[in-house]
Formats: sequence, C-alpha cells, structure tokens
Amino acid sequence: MKVAKIQNQNNLKKAILQAVDQLGGFEKFIKTGDTILLKPNLNTADPPPASSDLEFIKTVTQICLEAGAKKIIIGESSTIYLSTQKVMEEKNLFSLKKDFSSCQITIFDKTPYIKKTIEKGKYIKAASFPKILDEVDKIFLLPCLKTHRLAQFTGSLKLAVGFLKKNQRLALHFSHLQEKIAEINLLYKPNLIIMDARKCFITGGPDKGTVAEPSLILASTNRLAIDIEGIKIIQSFPGNSLEGINPHNLPQIKRAIEIGLE
Repeated sequence: MKVAKIQNQNNLKKAILQAVDQLGGFEKFIKTGDTILLKPNLNTADPPPASSDLEFIKTVTQICLEAGAKKIIIGESSTIYLSTQKVMEEKNLFSLKKDFSSCQITIFDKTPYIKKTIEKGKYIKAASFPKILDEVDKIFLLPCLKTHRLAQFTGSLKLAVGFLKKNQRLALHFSHLQEKIAEINLLYKPNLIIMDARKCFITGGPDKGTVAEPSLILASTNRLAIDIEGIKIIQSFPGNSLEGINPHNLPQIKRAIEIGLE
C-alpha cells in the first residue's frame, strides 16, 4: 500500500497537496457536499509533536473546503485526566470557527456513543465509539509522529484511542495495550490519513520527549502502512527508543497484521 512522503520546504499547503496528489489528489477522496470528520491528536495541549499543530489542522480544513466539502467537523476527546474543552481552548482550536463558517468543533465527550462488538477481538471484545463516526461522509485522520512511553509508538492506529469513551480507557492500559489499540481500529475505517512528521519524538512521548525534525508530510489510505513508515523515520535518528525493533514485530503492528487491518 502506497505511503506518500513529501519534504516540507516552508510551504505546508503545497506539501500536503503534493502528498495527497500521489494518492490521486483530494478530488479522489472528497465529493462535492461531503461532511468530513477530521481527527487530530489533541490528547493534551502540549506543543507539537506532542499534539497537533493548529496551522496543520487549519490548512487541511481549508484544502478540504476548497475541494468541495460542505462541512468540516473537527472532533476529539483528550486524555482521561484533562478537559477536552480546556485543551481545545489552550490550542486555540475554536478560532477555526471564525476562519471557516462551515467548520464545527465537536467534543466527543459531549456527544452520544454507540457500544459495538469487536468480532475479531481477542484482548477487547467491545468498545464505545462516538455515534458521529457513522453519520459523516468521510473520516480523515491527522496523526502526529512520536514515540510513546507505554505503547512504544503512536501514529494513526493509536489515534483511535481518542474515539474510545473515556470511562473505558483506563482498562485499556491494564494489559496488552498495543494489541487492544489494534483491535479497536476494527470499529471504523478512515478514508485518508495525513501525518504531520515535520517534527517527531524519538524518545519519550506522548506529551514530552526528545524532538527530531524529519520535515516530512506523509499520506496514505492504510493505517498500518503509514505507521510502519513512521516507525522507520523515527528509527533513522540516533538514540531513538525503537532502535533495533522490526516494525512488523511491534505488538500493535503485529496484531493489526494478524486481524487484517488496513
């Protein structure tokens, strides 16, 4: 599965467009009148790459609207010990409603959830995801690139934890965290993934770590493929915490392969 990788040369919009052009262009993913859910990483309000860059979210929103989308919903639920509302305020996310009249900011915690069975689940049998995922036309993921103290790596697969109802997240971490991350991804399928890899954590994470600057924008339709590429990028920097690990043997990747995730 193709992963586009574009060097960002001080023109973010151009880099994003070039990356998605390698997959067929935004016109392949957006039909006129679509409602698109953008899922960034706003686990905390820490600066990138700990959380999504506002300019990155804004640029993707602008491109989607220019491509014909009728409405953009930016949705997230922050870590269990923080208020999503406050995180969004600290990130100045609500300013996008002033920039784009057709932009909606949604706090998943304040919306209905649907409990769903994970048919191939071995480590987690069911999970509650926001109802809105079933109501939009397209889902675009906007992950950061970084290592993670508990999950070793966080990219597009780990982004699904932000969909999970907060009262179910603590149990997720008790055992087999990485395998559970893979399995909850069976509950939905994104249409497009655009990863901000201009900066990344090569140790630590998810909120603080050693920063490197690959200066890249990645795009793919495959969560597994883009995460494997992301791991390789981290591994290209000396002193990284994933050194010597075959990306396919990382538990969340290995389990995703076993269950046929894309």
